[in-house]
Amino acid sequence: MKAYLHLANGKTFTGKLASPLPNGEVSGEIVFFTGMTGYQEVLTDPSYKNQIIVFTYPLIGNYGINADDFESKRPHVQAVVVYEASSHGYHYEAKYSLKEYLQQWNIPLLTHVDTRALVKEIRNEGTMMAQLTVSPSCTLAALDGHLSPVRDVSTTQIETYGDGQPHLMLIDFGYKKSILQSLIARGCKVTVVPYHTLPQTVESLKPDGIVLSNGPGDPKQLSQHLASIRQLIDRYPTLAICLGHQLVALSYGGDTEKLRFGHRGANQPVFDAVKQKVFMTSQNHSYVVKKDSLANTPFHIRFTNVNDGSVEGMVHRHKPILSVQYHPEAHPGPGDTDHIFDEFLQTVVKGEKVYA
Repeated sequence: MKAYLHLANGKTFTGKLASPLPNGEVSGEIVFFTGMTGYQEVLTDPSYKNQIIVFTYPLIGNYGINADDFESKRPHVQAVVVYEASSHGYHYEAKYSLKEYLQQWNIPLLTHVDTRALVKEIRNEGTMMAQLTVSPSCTLAALDGHLSPVRDVSTTQIETYGDGQPHLMLIDFGYKKSILQSLIARGCKVTVVPYHTLPQTVESLKPDGIVLSNGPGDPKQLSQHLASIRQLIDRYPTLAICLGHQLVALSYGGDTEKLRFGHRGANQPVFDAVKQKVFMTSQNHSYVVKKDSLANTPFHIRFTNVNDGSVEGMVHRHKPILSVQYHPEAHPGPGDTDHIFDEFLQTVVKGEKVYA
């Protein structure tokens, strides 16, 4: 069936529906991902909540969907747009095709779209609202900026994984499973708590360190939680990833802004001022910390994006607080920066017990 992808700037792209379109239409912020692989991880990354994802690589789905590479229990994207979708998964671990998996969750798949022209439009105009519909015309409504998508993707209960040491508290703003796995693989016991968990509750669980996870949306939508975040990170060794990194900056009086079209892919070069090296990183974010806003904070900028000079990570001058904008768990890759977890755990092990 023919379908139409309408952009907020008035442009329309056509394609073919490879899976049903619930209620005849679906809307979301349209973004693009530049990786050649990793579509399964992208689909199930909670950071893509409320977004229509465009894959720039022309053939998506050729190795299918397996049972192990999910980043959460379900896909979070609003819709998927590709040039061509493979009808079968040609891999021995494949359980479903891309189309079959999306159909299970009623997520529309639009194929035969001129994705090169579409991505050029997003790069020129910036990320914007879009609607996928069977109608050649539409009226776009804006997303409600007052409702944080974090609420929809965060856990609602406290859960503990692993039984080693140290004991880490993973504050869930929409965490990827591979972050949890990276910590457990290093012998940690990890307790995952909802994003709005009170500091007193965290303290009662007696963690040795704190991890602030990635997640979707504008970090300023979580402004009411900044005081609690500041209270926790000032008391415990902290690693903050992606949205967590932005929240650390905001909690110390820094500021954030939205990029024109964000960083989404597995090939973002980042310069590490400590190691004096450039690392390739996996990223997925629309917002960044404003460099100038850190001037009156106790943070050094350690990591910088080589392409646009944006802030990719900070370290506190006196406290064991490390934050990164990129994803050190490296799913869907590359694995250049997984040493960040080891650096963080060294500060946790060296630190004294911080609870009474």
